[in-house]
Amino acid sequence: LSWPHYHAFPSNLEPEPSDLKVGVSLHGITKIYESKAAVQNLNLNFYEGNVTSLLGHNGAGKTTTISILTGLFPASSGSIFVYGKDITTDQDIIRKNMGVCMQHNVLFSYLTAKEHLLLYALSCLEETGLYNHRHKLAGSLSGGMKRKLSISIALLGGSKVVILDEPTTGVDPCSRRGIWEIISKNRSGRTIILSTHHLDEAEVLSDRIAFLEHGRLKCCGSPFFLKENFGSGYHLTLTKKKGQGTCQSLPPSGSQPRSGSVPLEIPC
Repeated sequence: LSWPHYHAFPSNLEPEPSDLKVGVSLHGITKIYESKAAVQNLNLNFYEGNVTSLLGHNGAGKTTTISILTGLFPASSGSIFVYGKDITTDQDIIRKNMGVCMQHNVLFSYLTAKEHLLLYALSCLEETGLYNHRHKLAGSLSGGMKRKLSISIALLGGSKVVILDEPTTGVDPCSRRGIWEIISKNRSGRTIILSTHHLDEAEVLSDRIAFLEHGRLKCCGSPFFLKENFGSGYHLTLTKKKGQGTCQSLPPSGSQPRSGSVPLEIPC
């Protein structure tokens, strides 16, 4: 799966699934800071029982979208509905059914992992691999353990909507895999929205992936749909240096091109 550079034409959007319940729905969301649009006319549905990834480079609008979804600040225009409730008028009700793990851990350094989960609930200690660390102060935990603790808190209380902003930022590969397992095990009956700039993470975890670029939706669909439409492999840009003479066309390989590929020739 490679980064797409396309406008969000209808052909870039997989048809919406008709057999799934919409948990969160964004309609024409725009957020403007001073004169710059961080998110522009974003229309997107998130489904119950699915993990949907917001994927894009830094500055693509992922965290801004997450911040609007969690009510940290309002959109400049547009509307958001969470299980039929309007986020502008029913935010208190919505927040009771929402678990959030922001990009930066929000933990009490002088509480232990057990005390954190006792503050919310105790059931996640063993499931998330934190049981052996339950008496450690949060400030002494490794980066991976801190992220697991933050995600555990977001999952507690039977939250119907779980929002994870770059959940594996700054963790080692082993902890990253552990976090993937936690998310995958807890998707049933929930609408999970996560942001990431890791292609492999989005592909492994997601039922649907929404690519954002400069605050706009570029394409959206299942990993299979996106691979079928945009292919996979390498995109090469070749530039002839000045004064290097004439280039020759590459000789044909004699083999048939694979689906979605074309023979390579370099005209000069």
